[in-house]
Amino acid sequence: MHKENRNYDTLSEAISGLRQEGYTEDLNLKPHCLECTTSKLELYPEDFQVDAFYRFEGMSNPDDNSIVYAISGKGGIKGVLVDAYGAYSESLSEAMIHKLKVQH
Repeated sequence: MHKENRNYDTLSEAISGLRQEGYTEDLNLKPHCLECTTSKLELYPEDFQVDAFYRFEGMSNPDDNSIVYAISGKGGIKGVLVDAYGAYSESLSEAMIHKLKVQH
């Protein structure tokens, strides 16, 4: 796992840069897993790793914060997860919270 090895000025730059690095899948955060939107493949905490992440804070609204994760997982899948701060709500499993929060 590497952390913020590049500097991106915007969320869209980070997503574009990660796409160029091969992180082409869009991932959604579910309570117990990540879901690949195109294949509906589910990646449970033991099935993926966080390769990098980038934090962004909203200029106009301090509550507008997000993190972009570069995720690789089983079957060679590589994708991008965009998540707002505070996503570690009660709806996420402990394993998912730990897997993503460890990176902070």
